[in-house]
Amino acid sequence: MNSRIGFSFLLIWVFIVTSCNDQPSKVSKNLVQSKKIEMPEETKKIFPAWVSLDYIMGKYKAENHSDMVTIDTKYADQKGRIMHKEAYESFKKMHAKAKADGVTLIIKSALRNFDYQKGIWERKWNGSTLLEGKEHAPTVYKNPLDRALAILKFSSMPSSSRHHWGTDIDLNSFNNKYFESGEGLKEFTWLENNAAEFGFCRPYSQLGTDRESGYQEEKWHWSYRPISDVCTDFAKEKMKDAMFTGFEGSETATEIGVVENYILGISKSCKY
Repeated sequence: MNSRIGFSFLLIWVFIVTSCNDQPSKVSKNLVQSKKIEMPEETKKIFPAWVSLDYIMGKYKAENHSDMVTIDTKYADQKGRIMHKEAYESFKKMHAKAKADGVTLIIKSALRNFDYQKGIWERKWNGSTLLEGKEHAPTVYKNPLDRALAILKFSSMPSSSRHHWGTDIDLNSFNNKYFESGEGLKEFTWLENNAAEFGFCRPYSQLGTDRESGYQEEKWHWSYRPISDVCTDFAKEKMKDAMFTGFEGSETATEIGVVENYILGISKSCKY
């Protein structure tokens, strides 16, 4: 009698163990749902102390920022242009190499903070600056969304520009055609072949297989990756379209998807 009872208990024990082993995922799911097991939180990316939302969105005074320096007029078209000091040091080396190869690189735009970008944007928004030198935005684009998209062909919304970071520069001309022949072609070809050696990439290549969304091509725009990569990554994780406020037309940002389609709409050459 005792041996029969013992054998019965053994069969019951084997059935329980086998059943548990057959359905581990179901058991685990139920335990998690009942909060008997605490699942570990997702590890969040740790960014360096110097990067913040204010920095990414250009809401700081460059003259008070320890990482920003004034560009010597030897390298720029006018006084007062500002750039991240690390990017500037690398640019000076690139400038020297280009000069030795018969190419002169001149910075025509560098750091632009929120207020500066707001001025560019709103002048186009209200029509005091013509789009592409010919279109009066309020007349041609009465719908706010259409107007914002038209401006976004070549100009960033305030808070979304890579120029806020001090890493990005515009070189020699703001006209793509300039770089298609003569000296312009020579300069562009040199940059395409040599800029990466100094940490620079061209974020706004031609739209297509290399880049599916964002601004129109800008052959003049170059970005210093060792810093801009961190900024791009931070924007991807921390920025939301609803954060774009404080300027005319800002309400269109959420409809457009500015973070995904413009801040992150960059060339593969500027991605790791």
